[in-house]
Amino acid sequence: MLTKIIKMCGSSVIRASGFSCLRIRTEKMATNENQSIHTENHPSVSSVVKQLAKTMGIERGYRRLPKTRDHLQKLIPTKREQLPPRTMRDSYTVAAIPLATNDDLQELMVSITGFVRLNKLLEDMDIFAVAVAQNYIKNPLVGPKDHSPYTIVTALVNKIDFSDYHPKVNSDIRISGHVTWVGTSSIEVLVWLDQKEGGAYKRITKALFLLVVRDAINSKAALINPLKTTTPQEEELAKAGEIRKKLRIKLKMQDLKRSVPSAEEQKLIHDKFQKTIVEAEISLNQIKLPPGSIWMEECEFSNIILIHPENRNLHNTVFGGFLMRKAADLSYSLVRIFGRRRPLLRCIDDINFSKPVLMNMILIMSAYIVYTEGVYVQVIVYAQTYDILTNTKTTTNSFHFTYEVDELVKEVFPKTYDETMMYIDGVRHFRQFLQSNQGDHPFDFEPINFGIDEQAKINTNPPQSKL
Repeated sequence: MLTKIIKMCGSSVIRASGFSCLRIRTEKMATNENQSIHTENHPSVSSVVKQLAKTMGIERGYRRLPKTRDHLQKLIPTKREQLPPRTMRDSYTVAAIPLATNDDLQELMVSITGFVRLNKLLEDMDIFAVAVAQNYIKNPLVGPKDHSPYTIVTALVNKIDFSDYHPKVNSDIRISGHVTWVGTSSIEVLVWLDQKEGGAYKRITKALFLLVVRDAINSKAALINPLKTTTPQEEELAKAGEIRKKLRIKLKMQDLKRSVPSAEEQKLIHDKFQKTIVEAEISLNQIKLPPGSIWMEECEFSNIILIHPENRNLHNTVFGGFLMRKAADLSYSLVRIFGRRRPLLRCIDDINFSKPVLMNMILIMSAYIVYTEGVYVQVIVYAQTYDILTNTKTTTNSFHFTYEVDELVKEVFPKTYDETMMYIDGVRHFRQFLQSNQGDHPFDFEPINFGIDEQAKINTNPPQSKL
């Protein structure tokens, strides 16, 4: 039986001014270069992020009250016609996570299996998506000595897919990204990670970020450059972006906080209830747990995290990549104990950054197994902030994870109505995962190759249902 665990812990990642340990370590040659594979002349992630901070005028060193950016407000355009069109190629950015040349970094990234810790890569993907968006924006009002007047924050991560490839800890990882769709003040960015093996690049993961662009003091939306497509492939990708925008709106309207479950989902709920009734009883409140099952209330972990300045981003709030990593760690631990096996992370979906996490808050993360089917486990993680002064909790983030284990898992049963809604939410996200693996889903598409000599070897046989 799983027991709810409340554990006080701090962060072990080394960070300063939003730079993770991957970004602030001094690069040095590994002691055994014969076993290392270098990425061809790409700048390090560290240099990309440092340039981003320089562009924004962010100085290193923690300050409780950051320097004012009010003087940059005059550089925000009032009409979109003031901004020249930009292309997807303009945003294309490539960098390297220099594992081959940094043995200290290898120590930080290695897992107990000897491969790279995938959860650590989430931090770099998040800040890299911001750098891609910043590269896309071109404002004629900004002079060569001016800092960027924009505040770019992650609003949503629609989908993070993981291949079957296990990245090696002694070889560089190439991180790439480009814009795929642009609104008036929002940018969609595709980020993917590859590693070279046997003369060809192999895909590690791919993620779709939706970022919002705000003014210098983060008080309102800021206009950004319109997107100009230059090839049929880019045109198709941009049109698909409009479809994804409409789909996001549709999914938001179907949120269980706004609308009742569908007729099919209501039948699922009743079928679930019928499996728990005691036939010899005439009352409806006498229920039993079916064999080979577990109550949802027994499949929960919680974690209390103290926020430190090392966990901050460039805007002096908690770094989104840090939240993603902590949520992934918690969900993995829950599934590991639940399944008694080391699970394989297949997908992270619908990461919502609804509110910023401030530096003076205590962070509470809670993970729940909400749905199981065959060898798959669906987990949702909620992040809440606790304000000591007002004694209130606020939900700031939600994360959906799909894991696979190597044997059939117990069926999870809800008891209460709110658990039942979490169960339906889990069903929805699991079905989206299965649909995306069929290769015909608006959130599942391949990036454009903007002049890289070697394309990444794509996993042509994505994980299929093992039901």
